Amino acid sequence: MYPTGTPATEFLPRYCSMFNSVEGNTTLYAWPSEQKIERWAELMPEGFRFCAKLPREISQAENLHEVLDLALTFRRLLTPLGARVTPFWLQLPASFGPGRLAELAALIDGFGAPLAVEVRHRAFFERGEEERALNRLLLDRGVERICLDSRALFSCRSRDPALLHAQSKKPRVPVRPTAFSDSPQLRFIGHPQLEANDGFMTPWLEKVASWIEAGKSPHVYLHTPDNHRAPELAQRFHEQLVGRLPGLPPLPPFERAPQLSLLGD
Repeated sequence: MYPTGTPATEFLPRYCSMFNSVEGNTTLYAWPSEQKIERWAELMPEGFRFCAKLPREISQAENLHEVLDLALTFRRLLTPLGARVTPFWLQLPASFGPGRLAELAALIDGFGAPLAVEVRHRAFFERGEEERALNRLLLDRGVERICLDSRALFSCRSRDPALLHAQSKKPRVPVRPTAFSDSPQLRFIGHPQLEANDGFMTPWLEKVASWIEAGKSPHVYLHTPDNHRAPELAQRFHEQLVGRLPGLPPLPPFERAPQLSLLGD
């Protein structure tokens, strides 16, 4: 995506010239400075969407009741970005279970800005009352349940370090293609060989097309193990989506990353 020699200061403008949204993963690990936020506001077009993840000292707190003020401080920090920040993402750990749903409700109600929530506790994927309670909580508040699909990633058998690292970090949970608001959120964690993703992407192409036809504005984020080929995977998904929705404009061309090696076991 970035030609050799591209200075770091050009990364964001180049990205924004090709895509209209980004998953704000960096804010999970470190709070950006006020100066960085101001710089982002200068570089991001008005229609761009930045899904900022709430910092992990919020999302991984032992009690969400105790970090509402911290969440509001983070929200205020990003004020210069205006409507570009929508929705904020709350990525909850696997330790966050059904017994803590009251905490989640309180945080959502007190936060006062669009949110999308990713859960990883197994009880939220068993189609029982605990999952239904989560879905009711989110649906009643118009909060998206982030659709995470890591099946393509885990279908790969390789000793490639980037792949093994990705598989160790990404959750392996059942797929839940939900849409609780006008902006469904999809995270697709792909196979490093792009063509191997097609079978896993096909159902999502149909789902995303149906959301768009229903007047929704889905956010689709596609990853590869080390993300060097993520732009190519996004291009592949978009090209196939255009086949179902011919009115969609194409993505601009970009310099493709070199082929990564895969060492089968």
